[in-house]
Amino acid sequence: MDHAKLFPNEPAYFIPEQLDRLLIHGYRLGASDLSIQSGERVIAEIEGCLYQLTQRKLTQQECVDLINHIYGANAAAMIFSGTDIDTNYRVRLSDKEQYRFRVNVTACMFDGYQGLQTTLRTISSQPPKLSELGLEPEIGDKIKIPQGVMVVSGATGSGKSTLLASITADLLQQPDSNLKVLTYESPIEYVYDEVDKPSSIISQTEIPRYLPSFAAGVRNALRRKPGLIVVGEARDQETIEAVIDASLTGHPVYTTVHANGVADTLRRMVTIFPHEERDTRMFDLLEVIKVIIWQALVATPTGKRIALREYLVMTDEVRDQLLATPVGELVSKVRQLLPKYGQPIWRVAKQQYQQGNITKQAYQRFAREEMSHA
Repeated sequence: MDHAKLFPNEPAYFIPEQLDRLLIHGYRLGASDLSIQSGERVIAEIEGCLYQLTQRKLTQQECVDLINHIYGANAAAMIFSGTDIDTNYRVRLSDKEQYRFRVNVTACMFDGYQGLQTTLRTISSQPPKLSELGLEPEIGDKIKIPQGVMVVSGATGSGKSTLLASITADLLQQPDSNLKVLTYESPIEYVYDEVDKPSSIISQTEIPRYLPSFAAGVRNALRRKPGLIVVGEARDQETIEAVIDASLTGHPVYTTVHANGVADTLRRMVTIFPHEERDTRMFDLLEVIKVIIWQALVATPTGKRIALREYLVMTDEVRDQLLATPVGELVSKVRQLLPKYGQPIWRVAKQQYQQGNITKQAYQRFAREEMSHA
């Protein structure tokens, strides 16, 4: 136990206001995530390592009080009925000092009965500047699409939502963007209140609090004359269909996908459809996708993490080659095209390792793919 990270003056019982103080404590330590679970100590993830923030284990009632405090009365009863909750939460000390969290609450087993696990991801109130994220200049002008789809993919916690929010903020700040941006998120993470918007406007809608699904969000957007539609996650067939349809009507759509690489991103978006529809849907996707960016966070020698990105720009030549490829061979074909028409992850990992920016262990995670292209 790292006593330096323990919550000071830990109470015998956490009331909601003290839990807010605990959340602020974790935030100020630099935690990316906080876990509060029935019958367990509060855990913070800091730079990929887990630390205990409390000396004692929290009771079931403390965890129930927390989620009712965050989401409203009877929230715990909803969870125990078989529904998890995704939402956001803000601890506000003043107009200038606020702490925001993305929250998931899920039922779990506790002492033979139902318990709760609440996971809180710390998020900044405002997205970081795009210039601070080290986005490759080769794709800097490719992300501003007049129509079609841009996909940002990665694993959970890879920073894809942060990258997407920073791209959105950057567009809002341009004096000649003239965009009506509509976002559909589950939950809303970043807000744009303090982003200068000289010629644009943004409206954020939380799913399912205000609309039942991402697909419903896209259909809603088409009735509001958007200049850009941001879909928090293309997670199912209905949402991907809606994204395709919106882009085919001339709208730019930004979205995220959970995937393990650029090739896997395209594969997942195609194979979510029934077998008999895949050829048609692959054609539609290849027609509308303009660029795919896959991101991973990897360890640095100093114990921090940096983003590595694999990307593919969908040129006419790439599109023609992929259209001539059977669905079953799509992954291998995309990997073959990456070195010429984009950036494979092994290439950037090797560069960063040679420059001393990432650890050997982090590089070896991707070295096998380099060998396959040798």
